[in-house]
Amino acid sequence: MRAAILALSFLLFAFAAGLVPKVAATAAPEPVLDVTGKILRTGTSYYILPVVRGRGGGLKMASTGRRTCPLAVVQERYEASNGLPLKLTPVNTKKGVVRVHTDLNIRFSAASICHQSTAWKLDNYDEWTKQWFVTTNGVEGNPGPETTNNWFKIEKFEDKYKLVFCPTVCQHCKVMCKDIGIFVDAKGVRRLALSSVPLKVMFKKA
Repeated sequence: MRAAILALSFLLFAFAAGLVPKVAATAAPEPVLDVTGKILRTGTSYYILPVVRGRGGGLKMASTGRRTCPLAVVQERYEASNGLPLKLTPVNTKKGVVRVHTDLNIRFSAASICHQSTAWKLDNYDEWTKQWFVTTNGVEGNPGPETTNNWFKIEKFEDKYKLVFCPTVCQHCKVMCKDIGIFVDAKGVRRLALSSVPLKVMFKKA
């Protein structure tokens, strides 16, 4: 009994004296940088551009022909076009910084002819093409099981970045984790879709 009291007394003394090492706080993921080396900020519009030249330009909304709405997220055919600007909103907006490994909503800073949300979402599986496409009419905020298809991530990829679908806003949900790349459909439209070949991207302030 006396030994237990002595051990407890030592622990209390150690905490008071700062002898017991503190658990280090988890470091925040590194911020995403634009083409000029500046940190991406929430509330600021950016163009998402391909790094590899000669394979299309920036991103925009477009009807794919088989259905008008919601509009699909597609890549401009010509690299000289920046496409439409987008805003990136992390699940936690307190710091105002866009970071890698972090769930975020992506939306076009433009109106849709469909009069729907321009936020991205992963659409239902397309049986015709056997693809999972990225479309608009997503939901912003409200992280949870009802909105998992609306959250994306930016990850480091070689010397730049890639877009990823791997939501972690619902701890008990079973979700897919896959890179986002380009699927060229029968009409030559370059659509964003889940892929084993990621689209290597960079960010340019609009």
